[in-house]
Amino acid sequence: MPYSVADFDFVLPPELVAQEPAPERSAARLLDGRGAMPVDRVFHQLPGLMAPGDLLVFNDTRVIKARLYGRKASGGLVEALVERVVPGPQHDREVLAHVRASKSPPVGSLIRFADAFDAEVLGRGGPDGSLFRLRLSGDPMTLLEAHGHVPLPPYIQREGAGRDESDDARRYQTVFAARPGAIAAPTAALHFDEALLAALQARGLQTARVTLHVGAGTFQPVRGERLDEHRMHSERYEVDAATVAAVEAAKARGGRVWAVGTTSVRALESAALSGGDGGRLKPSQGETDIFITPGFEFRVVDVLITNFHLPRSTLMMLVSAFAGHAHVMALYRHAVEARYRFFSYGDAMLLERAPPG
Repeated sequence: MPYSVADFDFVLPPELVAQEPAPERSAARLLDGRGAMPVDRVFHQLPGLMAPGDLLVFNDTRVIKARLYGRKASGGLVEALVERVVPGPQHDREVLAHVRASKSPPVGSLIRFADAFDAEVLGRGGPDGSLFRLRLSGDPMTLLEAHGHVPLPPYIQREGAGRDESDDARRYQTVFAARPGAIAAPTAALHFDEALLAALQARGLQTARVTLHVGAGTFQPVRGERLDEHRMHSERYEVDAATVAAVEAAKARGGRVWAVGTTSVRALESAALSGGDGGRLKPSQGETDIFITPGFEFRVVDVLITNFHLPRSTLMMLVSAFAGHAHVMALYRHAVEARYRFFSYGDAMLLERAPPG
């Protein structure tokens, strides 16, 4: 039976949308959905749920302070969200950004951000031409770190112009973040702290890393009702040889691959598809617009740790493809009834890959 977008909808009381993280990262709740019946746990119990031969794969992307506030020469207010820094010497200091203003800034005009630096509007860009090409008056990463704001998701509502608070720079970032480039956190990984990582190591559990720089498209609603009409956003990813070797070693010893977050799933499964070798995982990097919906054949990931996702979103479709649509929707009903906290600063769930068909 083909699915429509409405099949991934559910009623979510607004008070369940987490506005702040749990006091301690690993103190968040964990809904264990691997069996037929849900089990309510705490995230720090994770090491005891894994077998010694299992492999945890993390996304080591680092969130940049991508949100900027400024003014046009006319005085009009501007809000920009830098989607990515454009690589290559021919694009010196150039970024692609979402820009909100009462009237779109014309090509050639300047925007003054944070009363500290200027950005020249070069025109439109991006896959669908919806982004603005801006040339900054200095190194983009340096300017963003000094003057940008943490790009909290739109469903986190705070007082004040920037919405982010001083602690968001720490809590909306994983403890192992290494490679700058994301404008949204890989949220399932936010529940890991140093003590939990040490507990995993003490049990002899192996870890590996991929990189997927999460873009604003992760919050993009699916328009229309047919899944095949949705155009998936593109994100940069890399799966290196060391991670491929770690996955192969885990499979060889009878262990399972646990993906920490949907971004790790997207990176691993994209790398498996890129090789054209029957889905065998190979080192890979580039852009991925993989759209995982029910019927997708997973080649790498066996177990998924993930947060709770927005209704009608592509991530609801991904987790339904992974663990089975009926099972996931039943787990979400339990999560609402049990008052789990939802979305980026919310609680987590544990899913096992459903058998094919």
